[in-house]
Amino acid sequence: MPRKILLFITDLEIGGTPTVVREVATRLNDPANGVEVEVACLARWGPVADELRAAGVAVTAFGARGVTDVFSATRQLIRLCRARQVDTVFSFLIHANAVAAAASLALRDVRFIQSVQTTQPNPRWHWWLQSVIANRAEQVVVPSPSAAAAARDWSGVAAEKLRVIPNAVDVERFQDLNPPVDRNPLPVGFIGRLDPIKCLPDLVRAVGFLRGRVRLHVFGEGAERADLERLVRHLQLTEIVTLHGAVPRPQDALRHIGLLVLPSKAEGFGLVLIEAMAAGVPVLATNVAGIRDVVRNGRTGLLVPPEPRALAAALERLVESPALRRRLAAAGHEDVRRRFTWSAVLPQYRGLLRLGGRGAGTP
Repeated sequence: MPRKILLFITDLEIGGTPTVVREVATRLNDPANGVEVEVACLARWGPVADELRAAGVAVTAFGARGVTDVFSATRQLIRLCRARQVDTVFSFLIHANAVAAAASLALRDVRFIQSVQTTQPNPRWHWWLQSVIANRAEQVVVPSPSAAAAARDWSGVAAEKLRVIPNAVDVERFQDLNPPVDRNPLPVGFIGRLDPIKCLPDLVRAVGFLRGRVRLHVFGEGAERADLERLVRHLQLTEIVTLHGAVPRPQDALRHIGLLVLPSKAEGFGLVLIEAMAAGVPVLATNVAGIRDVVRNGRTGLLVPPEPRALAAALERLVESPALRRRLAAAGHEDVRRRFTWSAVLPQYRGLLRLGGRGAGTP
C-alpha cells in the first residue's frame, strides 16, 4: 500500500530547519516505489517552497499570519490530510507542532510525530505549550542530546519518547569551493538569521578588538539588522564589517570566508557548522548547548565562552596560526564525513517513518 507522509513546518524561509525538511522530503519522496512525501507550512510561501517544488515535491502554504489563524490552519491541515490520504504527519517547530496536535484530535487514523529543534530557553511559553501537546505525538525528534535534555527538563517529554536524529549535509555539494583560509587579513564570516539569540553584537565587538586584522562578512537577514548597522557605525567599523544580506545557498557565502564564527547563546544543533566543515572552513563557536554536541573543542573547531573578549582572544589565536586553521578544517571535514552525512542519517529517518528495508530516495 502506498505511503503518504506529510512534513509540516512553521515556515519555509531560508534557515536551518527548513533546509532539513527540504532534504528529508526530497530524499525520501519516491512515488515510483510507493512513498509520497509532501510538505506544508503554516506561513506564506517562502524560498524553500520554491526549491521543494522544483525538486518535484508537492507544497502547500496555509498563509497563517498569527495566533488568530490557528483554527483556520488546523482546519486546512485536517482537510489536506484527508484529501491526500496522509498516514503520517511529521511536524517541525512549536507552532506547527501545536496545530498538528490540534488536528490529531480529528485524525485518529494518522500517526503524528513532532520535532523540537532548539535549546533556546525563551520564550518559556513555547516549552509550556510543548509540554501540553507532547502527548499527541508518538515520538518527539530532536537533533542533539542538548535538545533532548531541554525537551525533557523544560517540557517534561518522557525520555523513552525522545529520538535523537542529527542534522546532515551532502558533503559533495560543498567540494571545490576553495575558501580563502590563508588570506590576510582573514575574512571571517557569519551565516544565519540576524536574531538576538545569535549574539551578533558580540562578534562585531570582538572583530573591533582586532581592528584591521580580520574582515567580518555577515550573511543573513532578520530583526536585528538595523541595530547591527547602528552598532557598526558607532564602533567605526564600516570599513571592516559588511552586511551582505541573505544568500540562497550557504556555499555562496562559504566560498568567500576563511573562518566561520557562530556566537550564539544556544542552538539546537547549528547546521551551518557542519556545512562549513564540509566546505573545509574552520569553525569558531560558543561553548553552549547544541553547539558542543557538534564541535569537538580543540579538535574539529574552537569553543569559547559566549562573550566578546573570549571571541576576540580565539580570533587572534586563529589569525596568528594558519597551521591551526588548516588542522581544524581538515579534522572538521573528516568528522562531518564520519558523523553527519545523509548516508548515515537518512536511514534513521526511514526507520522513524517505518519505510522499511532500503526505503525510498537516495543518500
